[in-house]
Amino acid sequence: MQQEIRNILLKYWGHPRFREMQEDIILSVLNGNDTLALLPTGGGKSICFQVPGLALDGLCLVISPLIALMKDQVNNLEKRGIPAATIISDMNKFETELVMNKAITGQLKFLYVSPERLETQAFLANLPLMKISLLAIDEAHCVSQWGYDFRPPYLKIAKIRDLLPDVPVIALTATAIPSVVIDIQNKLAFKKHNVFQKSFARENLTYYVFHEENKLGRLIKIIETVKGAGVVYVRNRKKTQEIADYLCNQGFRAACYHAGLDQAMRNQRQVDWIHDHTPIIVATNAFGMGIDKPNCRFVVHLDLPDSLEAYFQEAGRGGRDGQRAHAVVLFSNVDKQKLEEDFSKTYPDISFIKTVYDKLGDYCKVPVGSGVGAIFDFDLSDFSQTYTFDFSQTYHALRLLERQGLISFTEDLNVPAKLWIRADKDYVYDFQVKNEKYGAFMETLLRSYGGLFSDFVKIREYDLARRMKIPEEQVVIALQNLMKWGILEYVPTPHNPQVAFVQERIKISNLQLDPEVYRRRKTAARERLDAVLNYAESTNRCRSQQLLTYFGDTNSKRCGRCDYCIERNKTELSDVEFDRMVEIVKPLLQWKPTPLDDIRNALSLFSERKILLFLQWLLDNGKVKQNADGDYVWP
Repeated sequence: MQQEIRNILLKYWGHPRFREMQEDIILSVLNGNDTLALLPTGGGKSICFQVPGLALDGLCLVISPLIALMKDQVNNLEKRGIPAATIISDMNKFETELVMNKAITGQLKFLYVSPERLETQAFLANLPLMKISLLAIDEAHCVSQWGYDFRPPYLKIAKIRDLLPDVPVIALTATAIPSVVIDIQNKLAFKKHNVFQKSFARENLTYYVFHEENKLGRLIKIIETVKGAGVVYVRNRKKTQEIADYLCNQGFRAACYHAGLDQAMRNQRQVDWIHDHTPIIVATNAFGMGIDKPNCRFVVHLDLPDSLEAYFQEAGRGGRDGQRAHAVVLFSNVDKQKLEEDFSKTYPDISFIKTVYDKLGDYCKVPVGSGVGAIFDFDLSDFSQTYTFDFSQTYHALRLLERQGLISFTEDLNVPAKLWIRADKDYVYDFQVKNEKYGAFMETLLRSYGGLFSDFVKIREYDLARRMKIPEEQVVIALQNLMKWGILEYVPTPHNPQVAFVQERIKISNLQLDPEVYRRRKTAARERLDAVLNYAESTNRCRSQQLLTYFGDTNSKRCGRCDYCIERNKTELSDVEFDRMVEIVKPLLQWKPTPLDDIRNALSLFSERKILLFLQWLLDNGKVKQNADGDYVWP
């Protein structure tokens, strides 16, 4: 078995050996065990289910909440000659049926679906017809209501296990606190708890937090000092462009990246960054999925992230080659207030969420009891203005409705058009002969794209227009006519954000949003926000230790390099010496103000130099104060 999976790794990925823990995880799965794999960002999670998926006889069903990540993984598998497909919300029924047929007839090794797909009767009816050998749950923290990105549809996974009684489950995540680790296994109905957890420690990655009002000035110093490629994270799209422009004006090669850019532009900027043509990328949290650049030397957060889980993943993009890298948070006095304001809009009242859902149905003209699978162009700004809703609160209400599995909302404006010729070849040839006007059009179409008779193929209307030397509008009209005549199925390129009803529209009085569940989720989000603020404001512990403790590792050692440790090292004390001095001095100063001579006597085992360095460090870091008499006081 070991040799077989090593051969698979070498054949498809070109690697002679597995990374740490990967092989143990794969063997656990192949032995039929439910398995939870906790591997940090860049730890090679996908290999842990893709290799056993290839080793087993049948189909690996992969459940993931991220459309972009599903598409990316399917593309990567196809490039390796591995048959894979995905079913996502922006596919029409013909596309979905084609993929489903391939899964049933054994033409696929991997099928990626969203958790919402598990709620559809059509999918559940076809599930027993598929020869499923492995169930892989990506981003498994979403299954826990205590996770930072809980998705209620993930709870349906345990129910489909009844339809697949002998199929093992592998759940994967990069970040999960101890309570979430337990909850994941319970929610997925593991036969027995079985966790493989790689240490979250990144010894080559140094964390810093600097309280800085002049963030751009400090950013320039970081770039000049560290040198090399890096990522600068901010919270909004406009800011990515502003800061990228600023860096370019300062003589650096930088570009912005966010979900509002067209796909071609995003792809190009990823390529330019990976190949060091544009070493600095200024991005929102849309940047990162499926992107692996080994020599990223710094990751700077100009704005605080929403959670330490998110921060740990984003910071983890640095130093994947094992060489020294730096993760920096720049924190100003206004950041806390801004984060609090954003949080209040992220969790609007349930009554507002219900109202947004109801008005969305009216806006899209979807009657109650219908709308499943219907896709609509959607202008969020116009929608908000039409019903006098706050734009930001409305956006988050839609995202919460999406997490509830009621709708899908995509802002990606540059999904390519798709085409499938549903008529057989003889009929198409006969049509071309009898319809001279469309004969040349069909000839160009067939010469331009392969595989049109067997599956949906991505096309670009403007490419066809250029080849035929006609306006793009005429291409669209021709394709629409051919679809009307039953020759083909055509899904045009969207020119606006889109919204789709995943379930039929529910009457607002029947819309169930449990206030207690919502309250607990909001409370958990509040705790995650507080953890971020505590991390940013803390000055009394190693940064690495803080992060590792949050993820359950309470036995880590000081890194010796972060902003805390740099100051701490100035005392010239070992950790044992420092901790012992604190144990002696703290209760003494808490009891009463203490003069220097009494402290010297209490610390008589230590040298005069070490005592003075220790006290100076306590003063510099606000741990002690001196009163008017010069005595030391623990605040």
